[in-house]
Amino acid sequence: MPAAKVNSDEPLDNKDAKWIRLKKIHYTDQDGKHRLWECAERTTRKESGIDGVAVLAVLRSKTKAFPLSTVIIEQYRPPLDNIVIELPAGLIDAGETAEAAAIRELKEETGYEADMTTEPESSPIVFSDPGMTNANMKLVVLSVLLEDKLETPVPHLDDGEHIITRVVELDQLDAELKAYDKKGFAVDARLSHFAAGYAMAKRLSSGTFL
Repeated sequence: MPAAKVNSDEPLDNKDAKWIRLKKIHYTDQDGKHRLWECAERTTRKESGIDGVAVLAVLRSKTKAFPLSTVIIEQYRPPLDNIVIELPAGLIDAGETAEAAAIRELKEETGYEADMTTEPESSPIVFSDPGMTNANMKLVVLSVLLEDKLETPVPHLDDGEHIITRVVELDQLDAELKAYDKKGFAVDARLSHFAAGYAMAKRLSSGTFL
């Protein structure tokens, strides 16, 4: 399969945009001065008020056949003209909760099914780039409990989706992302921040931070 690539780009007028729009904001700052701000926003936000979800799947074995792990994906993103390493993620459909969207997206993008005996854990609504956009999301933690050895189920991808899944030990996640960066891949900030925080917590708990 040939590699994806950007062939050209051009300015986009709001009237021609399907997924996003640009907006000029008039606001008054703390000094009483009138100012302008340019931002982008999604056109797809539904009644929940939440644009999308990212999924942190914690993979475990009933027999402890493999260490605590998570699943990450490799996906080409045209704005970067590069393959991005990120968590499974997606937009929330109409009438759907963040948790239901996370369970659906995990199965569609990775093939893994959430353990429904464990309650999903959701973050508050968070914002990735508030200086540029009001787009928001929730991080949903899902448990994936396997009977024994690690399994690699078949994803259920939509037409046009080209995703590679990888299972990574949580203890090795930060190092894996740094290795991806050295190879020229782009790493999603949210995934990078989680991995760095996880590694920092381990160093602090073991007394090796300083």
